[in-house]
Amino acid sequence: MSNLQKPIIGITMGDPAGIGPEICAHLFEDTTLYENSNCFVVGDASCIQHAIDKITKSCLKVNPITCVKDAKFTPGCIDVYDLANVDMSKLRLGQVSKNAGNAAFEYVKKVIDLALSKEVDATVTAPINKEALNEAGHHFSGHTEIYAHYTNTKKYAMMLVHDKLRVIHVSTHVSLRQACDMVKKERVEQVISLADEVLRQMGINEPLIAVAGLNPHAGENGMFGKEELEEIQPAVESSNNTGMKVIGPIPPDTVFSKAAGGLYDVVIAMYHDQGHIPIKMAGFKYGNKNTSQISGINITLGLPIIRVSVDHGTAFDIAGKNIASPNSLRESVDYAIRLVKGKK
Repeated sequence: MSNLQKPIIGITMGDPAGIGPEICAHLFEDTTLYENSNCFVVGDASCIQHAIDKITKSCLKVNPITCVKDAKFTPGCIDVYDLANVDMSKLRLGQVSKNAGNAAFEYVKKVIDLALSKEVDATVTAPINKEALNEAGHHFSGHTEIYAHYTNTKKYAMMLVHDKLRVIHVSTHVSLRQACDMVKKERVEQVISLADEVLRQMGINEPLIAVAGLNPHAGENGMFGKEELEEIQPAVESSNNTGMKVIGPIPPDTVFSKAAGGLYDVVIAMYHDQGHIPIKMAGFKYGNKNTSQISGINITLGLPIIRVSVDHGTAFDIAGKNIASPNSLRESVDYAIRLVKGKK
């Protein structure tokens, strides 16, 4: 595949004090990255250089750029769209700081701008720290909300993926009490529709969508709560009437294992932890520090641009120790490529 045919993907560096710079460096060590994509990092060139020299000790060369057309996209070189916003003499790995939070925010804002101006085909994000983000004065709950705000998107959702298990959430970064109040027919319908759309974009022609219940045993016909009867079931029925294939509400304690086994193409989860726990149980494998492996990705649905992210945090406890795995970042790039191809 020629360079002109390959999708251009902008990858944000994440919080400079976290594992983002080193997993970016490790990602570009894999020369197969260049076979199907043209990737570059949006971040700070000095920070990436530090990760290469002091942490990963790789042989990569850094090519600082200030516009996408100057990227080389060649093995052995990591193109960095250099915002030059990190003072390496003051950066402390593994520590929350407003300066690092502001730098991370600027990377995200820049890659959104590049996508909206059609300079990149897709965006991939390394982890940011929400506390640092807010200390810097950027009051967002996370990447999803930043993307929604700067793309003027009102109807959006988060999809997590690990192997056959895909999960999309009705609500994410709100309290559990608020999350229960957000289980409304219209919102459930929106999320079902977003799920159907992205799965078709991924090449699944007739996706089967499972909808989890909110309450134990999916409410047991009203004994343990009315949300299933009053909100979720009507949303399932109306979605089926539009031609989609939807089943539910299904008890939350069984629906995810069934989906992991391939019975459903995706599960609609009612709130953050309901969906995140099964995904992270499947994708996060902890042993001793040298064998821990983190996989799984996050896709924001409903945006006018493509955004895929790692499904893990900044891991301040291991930042700079050269033990962070780039697996999730590589999976994110692979899914971004898949989504670009499905969009054309």
